[in-house]
Amino acid sequence: MRLSRYFLPVLKETPSEAQIASHRLMLRAGMIKQASAGIYSWLPLGFKVLRKLENIVHEEQIRAGHVPMLMPTLQSAELWKESGRYDAYGPEMLRIRDRQDRDMLYGPTNEEMITDIFRSHVNSYKDLPLTLYHVQWKFRDEIRPRFGVMRGREFFMKDGYNFDLTKEDALHAYNRHLVSYLRTYERMGLQAIPMRADSGPIGGDDTHEFLVLAETGESEVFYDSQITELTFGDREIDYDSVEACQAVMEEFTSRYARTDETHDEAVFAEVPEERRRVARGIEVGQIFYFGTKYSDAMGATVQGPDGKSVPVHMGSHGIGVSRLVGAIIEANHDDRGIIWPEGVTPFHVGIVNLKSGDAEADAACDALYSAFVSKGLEPLLDDTNERAGGKFATMDLIGLPWRITVGPRGLKNGVVEVTSRRTGESEEMSPEAAIEKIVGIYAAL
Repeated sequence: MRLSRYFLPVLKETPSEAQIASHRLMLRAGMIKQASAGIYSWLPLGFKVLRKLENIVHEEQIRAGHVPMLMPTLQSAELWKESGRYDAYGPEMLRIRDRQDRDMLYGPTNEEMITDIFRSHVNSYKDLPLTLYHVQWKFRDEIRPRFGVMRGREFFMKDGYNFDLTKEDALHAYNRHLVSYLRTYERMGLQAIPMRADSGPIGGDDTHEFLVLAETGESEVFYDSQITELTFGDREIDYDSVEACQAVMEEFTSRYARTDETHDEAVFAEVPEERRRVARGIEVGQIFYFGTKYSDAMGATVQGPDGKSVPVHMGSHGIGVSRLVGAIIEANHDDRGIIWPEGVTPFHVGIVNLKSGDAEADAACDALYSAFVSKGLEPLLDDTNERAGGKFATMDLIGLPWRITVGPRGLKNGVVEVTSRRTGESEEMSPEAAIEKIVGIYAAL
């Protein structure tokens, strides 16, 4: 993409309504525009990041054996009345009526709808286990939307639902989701800590939230500092292995880590004092096991091996995809702008032409651009007539991990300048060496 043809409405001034770094930087970098309170249009740069995160979520869900689908945003209230949640959910649920005077709602979650789909098509234990998921827009009418996409009313979310014959099978699905989530977040350059949490209106006794530590986090969290030393890394896991998934669960949840709703001061006191930490966290996902809560209420049963009809055991598992954009920025920024991790950057490298219109500089930039495209990377070429300082400020603001600066003076010596956004370190090298360096970085991901 050439910047002269792109839609990137960057702002020089910080909008007054932006209270935290991610909101401020997303507005300034031209990623989003507020449509109304807690509802945003995703402009091209923000939309690219959102899609990158969605693709990572899909890849890791499919790797774990989960099946993608898509359910509608508007749901019939009848299903929610059947489960008993229609009146219990509260004012966060947007209730509406269609022209036939039927009660409808804008879905905040999909337990009822997926249970109805399951009971309509599955009636034998031989079709289990089954996990279905989708990535879709949701709506919760927050009383005080704030912090941009971190606490919006409309949000993009992956929600998945497992159906199993027994509690043991369903707890394996729970563990399988925990493993897949650890992989997902690490691919995004995040450390998301699984913490014992409260189930809220979803219900159930077993639940963990995944939280990214950040000063602007909405939740107070208490944890053993040893947990921050754990990484999943590039290990391969057999998702069908109960033992392998259980081992990861125990590894990542055996140390104390809880949100304020489930914090137990007496248990926390058993952690060595030098390892006790109290901080803020941003919730980016949650997994639940709730047994037969919905299958009992809605008649989702299968015929078991003995021929008897039994309710299926269920769980639900969410990842806040749009919220993750804000969380990544909260964890990766400085006073100049965003610093994207390589795994989620909207463009892999920025190319800055210091003298657009100069034949040699234009040709060198075009050659770099073509070379990266041929290698399967997406470069962003600043071919505008903006002054050099403005070009650098824009590149720093939008946060591409790598920048290549091309100018007549360097080209006379056969070099371009390669700069790391994260460290600020620059190095002069030939255009060919610059291409090799950048391609190598992304090939190693």
